[in-house]
Amino acid sequence: MSLQYFPEVFAFHQVQTIPACFRDTSSLTKVLCFLALGRPDLEDHWESLQSKEGFEDVRKGVYSILSYTISVASLLLATSCVFVSTGSPVPYFDYSSPATYFLLFMSLMLAMIAVMTSGLSMIRWLHTDRQWTQEQLRSGGYYFLFSYLLSIIMPILFVGLSLNCFIFAMSIAGFNFQNTVCRIFTVLWLVIYVICIGAMLTEFAWRHRQELLFLLFAFLPCWNL
Repeated sequence: MSLQYFPEVFAFHQVQTIPACFRDTSSLTKVLCFLALGRPDLEDHWESLQSKEGFEDVRKGVYSILSYTISVASLLLATSCVFVSTGSPVPYFDYSSPATYFLLFMSLMLAMIAVMTSGLSMIRWLHTDRQWTQEQLRSGGYYFLFSYLLSIIMPILFVGLSLNCFIFAMSIAGFNFQNTVCRIFTVLWLVIYVICIGAMLTEFAWRHRQELLFLLFAFLPCWNL
């Protein structure tokens, strides 16, 4: 009985073990893993690939993130398109300066790219097979790993860049107001924006402090060189 059970236990342990090529990865791979999966390694994600339920939980989480991302990107695309294609309805709110128009146009283009990348990533994750993904990662294909991680990161990155371009465009337009009260409201709006960004970054850093320290120590040899 024990002789028959031992090979099953050994085979199960062999399947659960992460491939050796992903145990000692580069600093860039660790950063991409942290941004996409919340950890600087693939150990937890590899364990989720061993069961159908775990992989479904990961896929639902990624699909939910991408669906929210494409919704925000679509809203930014529509808003930026309105500002770029139409003039100001009132004379005291002028957003036709070169800097403002350039930022609005960049927000429009980045939002368009975010919509396309989010849609393609949603299709990819919707039709992703667990065993095929496991085989691709086990084979040690870094091109597949990078595309696998970037399919989560890039849509969020483009949405963030598009949103910041739009915010900076509206800030420049607000400071171009002739009315002092409008300029004061613009300053308050920027202060609230900085406080919100700082609070989110602080909470993110505190929640992932161990992973961030791990990444910091991983980059220290590169800095010493």
